[in-house]
Amino acid sequence: MKAPAYLLRTSPLLRRLGRASAPAGLLAVLVLLALPAHAAGAAQEAAAPDAAFVFNTFSFLIWGALVMWMCAGFTMLESGSVRSKNASVICLKNIGLYAIAGLTYYVVGYNLMYTDVSGFIGSLDWFYGPSEAEVALLDGNEGAAAAVVENGYAVTSDWFFQMVFVATTASIVSGALAERVNLWAFFAFTAILTTVIYPIVGAWTWGGGWLAEMGFTDFAGSTIVHSTGGWAALAGAIVVGPRWGKFRKDGSVKITAPSNIPAVTLGVFILWLGWFGFNGGSQLALGSAADAVGMSNVIVNTNLAAAAGVITAIFVSRPILGRTDLFAALNGAIAGLVAITAGPNIVDGRWAIVIGAVGALLCTLGLKVLERARIDDVVGAVPAHLFAGVWGTLAASIAAGADFATQLIGVASIGAFVFALSWAVWTILEKTIGVRVSRSVEEIGQDAAELGIDAYPEFVLMVDPEDGGDYRDPD
Repeated sequence: MKAPAYLLRTSPLLRRLGRASAPAGLLAVLVLLALPAHAAGAAQEAAAPDAAFVFNTFSFLIWGALVMWMCAGFTMLESGSVRSKNASVICLKNIGLYAIAGLTYYVVGYNLMYTDVSGFIGSLDWFYGPSEAEVALLDGNEGAAAAVVENGYAVTSDWFFQMVFVATTASIVSGALAERVNLWAFFAFTAILTTVIYPIVGAWTWGGGWLAEMGFTDFAGSTIVHSTGGWAALAGAIVVGPRWGKFRKDGSVKITAPSNIPAVTLGVFILWLGWFGFNGGSQLALGSAADAVGMSNVIVNTNLAAAAGVITAIFVSRPILGRTDLFAALNGAIAGLVAITAGPNIVDGRWAIVIGAVGALLCTLGLKVLERARIDDVVGAVPAHLFAGVWGTLAASIAAGADFATQLIGVASIGAFVFALSWAVWTILEKTIGVRVSRSVEEIGQDAAELGIDAYPEFVLMVDPEDGGDYRDPD
């Protein structure tokens, strides 16, 4: 065993003992026990900053890994929601978007969002890495340790935690445009979303930009992450258009059965689990008792909102959708999670139940609104992430002490910016490389036509004869 780190800083002799054999380490511990109480207290006090640094860094890394696991949840949810002929492409899209987000946010995105933000945008510096003090410490310069610890956490641990949020935003777009979007157009849009669009929104808010200066509050990203993804998905759904045969000439809507309902349900449970890291990690510290209590409240409120969302959606699905709907219940959980994300740090959990329930109600109504507007959203991403995200951000003014006018300005400005820029990018992609697959590819399925692989090869692919007599353009 070795002597504790704070003990090894008390004298050169003990530092040497700590690097020695186990008996010498034991001797060092005995020396500590023999110290006067005030001396031991001073040593422990000296260790406190180091302990906070380690706990904060570990918090970023472990919660970030849990948020990364949400990508698996989105993959399960989306691949189970689409027809079996498109499940493999969904898998490729989700692992591809995560890789794109990781690279673009490393190369330029993080700096645009957090480095020297001038009010609207950060610095156009390339790449991101450890601080000079951290590099010096790794090179053996123990004198740099104080500067490293003073920062409160390892620099790259923060980058990792922030990066997985970017991937979540891109995942929202993936599900909404499933079964007809061109794979390369989707990847191109993802690169622009994660390089420019999301970082600018983040600079306005979390980066200390103009909305932050006004007092805009969004604890973990109801608007910054989820509404941003929802606006981008809505713009894409409008430009790409609905699937062939989704909306019939007589005004009816064709129900497209999902390929794997258990996979969808499992995906939602994975997202629910990942959300504990999403919101809990956004406490951004775990170095004090107050941080631990605050993080606990955040996680409990997150769970309460999701549970309220499920129950509410089950109750309202029949009067709104005409049936007790499993997918409404699953989206209700997500909507509750999205809604509470703006203010999960509230003390009174009863507000979390109300916020989650209203989010689920708006999401279920939103499913019907999109059908009436003939906007095809395969997984209900827009109602769950955009509608519930807007509500949650405004609700923070009710329960979390935010100013309603400021919250409304933030929601409106971010929505206008993201939707307009996303619509422009999707339109440019449409006029250059095309944003959707051909009708024949859509009928055969993207798996066979684009990848040459079926997710469920034991099933025989049958083209729905209804697709030939329907149309996708409501105009």
